[in-house]
Amino acid sequence: MFKTPALLLLSLFAAVSMSTSAMAQAPAAPAAAAPAATGCPVLLKQTFNRLQDEAPQDLCQYAGKVVLVVNTASYCGFTNQYEGLEKLYAKYKDKGLVVLGFPSNDFGKQEPGSSKEIADFCYNTYGVKFPMFAKSSVTGPAANPLHASLIKLTGKEPKWNFTKYLLDRHGKVIDYYPSKVTPEDKQLVGKIEQALAS
Repeated sequence: MFKTPALLLLSLFAAVSMSTSAMAQAPAAPAAAAPAATGCPVLLKQTFNRLQDEAPQDLCQYAGKVVLVVNTASYCGFTNQYEGLEKLYAKYKDKGLVVLGFPSNDFGKQEPGSSKEIADFCYNTYGVKFPMFAKSSVTGPAANPLHASLIKLTGKEPKWNFTKYLLDRHGKVIDYYPSKVTPEDKQLVGKIEQALAS
């Protein structure tokens, strides 16, 4: 059937409208990528200042990694655990482990220094390269938000420096380790390897 120019224009306009309408709906596809934005576990939706320069760090950058959270101190009987923590980090970081250090002066005033003093001590004495954050409290009502959440989830509060919480790749707490459990402890290393493999 022959179409008048007006009908042809109308048909063409309808086709373009349908095509435009389909394109307008097309952006729904990126919803598949949305989990990347929302893929950060609730526990890691926190921001802390980096120890070395106070630059704000979003913990979501560690989403998908196995995370070992440790409260640290420069003048403690357990301070030499820095060496083991750095070795652990160096050995497993390429497989997805990150160690997060949180200096704290909560126990026996064993972390009195400034951020720069703590950073210099950690690097110069133990070659620490794993992420460290500005000094904060890890116990009681003044506990930093990450430790407050960890305490609430586990029912276990740090009793001393170098208490450890191990999180899986989904940000769920696997276990809690008191200060006396060293970074070389077979049970801890076994749990880390198991979490990295899953």
